[in-house]
Order: sequence, then C-alpha cells, then structure tokens
Amino acid sequence: MAQETAGDKPASAAVLVIGDEILSGRTQDVNTRYIANYLAQIGVDLLEARIVPDDMEAIVEALNALRARYTYVFTTGGIGPTHDDITADAIARAFGVEIGEDPRAIALLSERFAEAELNSARRRMARIPSGAELIFNAISKAPGFWIGNVIVMAGVPMIMQNMMDVVGPRLAAGPPVLVETVEAHGVSEGAYAAGLEEIARGHVGVSVGSYPAFTSGGIRNQIVLRSRDATLLAQATEAARAMIASLSKELALKA
Repeated sequence: MAQETAGDKPASAAVLVIGDEILSGRTQDVNTRYIANYLAQIGVDLLEARIVPDDMEAIVEALNALRARYTYVFTTGGIGPTHDDITADAIARAFGVEIGEDPRAIALLSERFAEAELNSARRRMARIPSGAELIFNAISKAPGFWIGNVIVMAGVPMIMQNMMDVVGPRLAAGPPVLVETVEAHGVSEGAYAAGLEEIARGHVGVSVGSYPAFTSGGIRNQIVLRSRDATLLAQATEAARAMIASLSKELALKA
C-alpha cells in the first residue's frame, strides 16, 4: 500500500495525536518527535502535527483535512480496549466504511490471550474498518491498521515505535534531510539575525533557523541548517560559520 509521489517532490506527512490525556498535560507526547526523526531519515517531510481530544467529530474533521493534504497521515492513540478508544470508529466514519471485529485481528489477539481472557473490552482492539490492512504489533499483538493514506498506530511509545518499524520500509522514501549545526557561541541572535536572513535568501533549498536554549552556562544560540542537497548545505554552513567568526572577532575587539 506504499504510495508514489509526483515527480521529484518528496512525500509529505502529518501526525494526528489523539487523546484527552495529551491535551490535559497528564501524558507527554513523545511520539511526534520519534515519527519526525524517523521520517527525516527516510526522506519524508513531516509538515504538520495536530492534537485532538477523544471526540468523534474532532477526529473525523482533522483526519479528513489532513489526509486530503498530505501523502501520509500517522495517527497515534485511541485504539485500546476502553470506552474512550474511539479512533477506529472515527476513521471508519471518515472513510465512510463499515467497522467490525476482524478475524485476522482476533487471531493475533488469541496468540496472547486465552479464550476466557479475550473479553469484550479486549475484543474492541480487533474492531477494524472495512478494507484496512493490519499493522503487526510484536509487543502486545493488538494491531494497528493502514487504510488509504492513513496509518493508525498505538499511543504507547514502545508499541508505536514497533509499528513504525513495520510500516517504515513501505513508505515512499526519498533523499534524507541532512543537518548541520553552527554554534553561535557568545553572539546574540539580534547581532546575527540580518546576516542569517541573507544566508537563507542566498541559499535556496536550505532551511536556516536559529534556536536559543537556556543552559547552566547561560543562553546558548545554535544555527541549524537543513537540506537534501549536500553541496548547498555545505556552502550555507560555511557562510554561517564565517558570519559567526566575523561577529565574534568584532565582539572581542570591543571587549
């Protein structure tokens, strides 16, 4: 069910995180970062991430918007055994298909649970929209699924990561995004902002950003450059390093 992309344009993706616990702050979303890093390594551009509550209309609305816009939509959360796990139902509604217990999913769950243990709650995890392909889950056996361009995965990070390993090789991969980091040292963002803008304008095809962080030693500024073109990236990186070196020299003379 891998998809082709038009011409040389990289495949695009969005992440839809589903769960009241994320919005309440009770649970931290670490899945989006993992998916972003995974996709960057295989050349798929993650362009959007949304978080929605365990609400049918909110899930359907977000899903339909995202799946029309991007090559892939990855969802995490809401496919467990409890009453508020409504992701599968919402996706069935979004696609306009039926949903019910899938014999393939029941067979997988039976590998872990005895017949007496496979109660109605656990059987909820076998409810799969019609036409979906199962995503194997080696950890708990409860499968995710892939329908259209939507890839539905668990919210538990370890299980989600296992599912990404299953679907990853089948994605429309492209050249990976290469990254270079230039330390700004004691040069402030205000001092190099104009020069950084010139570098960005002069190196089309390179994404240039500045990222300050607060550390025990004070503010640490880093310039991060990203591109699929190694030559362009090297040129922009050298320009950024030269700019910082020049500004550092000026600061030293003023000290």
